[in-house]
Amino acid sequence: MPDVSNLELAGRQIAAARQYTQTLLDGLDDADWFRHPADSPTHIAWQVGHLAMAEYGLCLFRIRGRRPEDLELMPGKFRKQFSRGSTPSPDPASYPAPVEIRRVFDTIHDRAMQEINRFDPDALNEKIEQPYAVFDTKLGALFFCAHHEMLHAGQIGLIRRLMGKPPIR
Repeated sequence: MPDVSNLELAGRQIAAARQYTQTLLDGLDDADWFRHPADSPTHIAWQVGHLAMAEYGLCLFRIRGRRPEDLELMPGKFRKQFSRGSTPSPDPASYPAPVEIRRVFDTIHDRAMQEINRFDPDALNEKIEQPYAVFDTKLGALFFCAHHEMLHAGQIGLIRRLMGKPPIR
C-alpha cells in the first residue's frame, strides 16, 4: 500500500464500512426495517438511524463543532431518537419512514466524506471533550467511526439472518 496520511486512511475505512453496510440494506423492504425478530432488542431502522447520528457526531461535530446548517442535516429530534442509550421502539409510527432515515443516513455520510478531505491534518491530534468512546483525539474519533459502523453492521447482518434473509456473500 502506498504511503497515505492518517486522515486519508480514516476516510478510506469510513467509506469501506459504509459500503459494507449498504450491501446489508440492499433488497430490504420498508416492513423489514421495523421487524423485531424473536429475541432481538432492536431493528434495522434504529441501527441505521443510530449510525447516521453517530457519524454526524464523530466525523462532523467532534471535528469542527456544531454549525447552524447541521439542523438541516440532522434535526434534534432525530438525533435524540437514535442516540446512544435510546431504546428501540417496535412501533414504526414512532419513527420517520425508512426513506427519511435512509436520506439522513446518506446525507450525513456524503457531507462527512466531503469535509474529511478538507480537515486540517495538524488539528487532528487535538483532544476532544468527554464523553468519547475509545479515542480522545479528533483523529481517533474518525477512526472509531469506521469501527462503530462495522459493529452495527454486524447487528444489521444478524437481524437479517433472524428474519430469514440469506447471508451476504
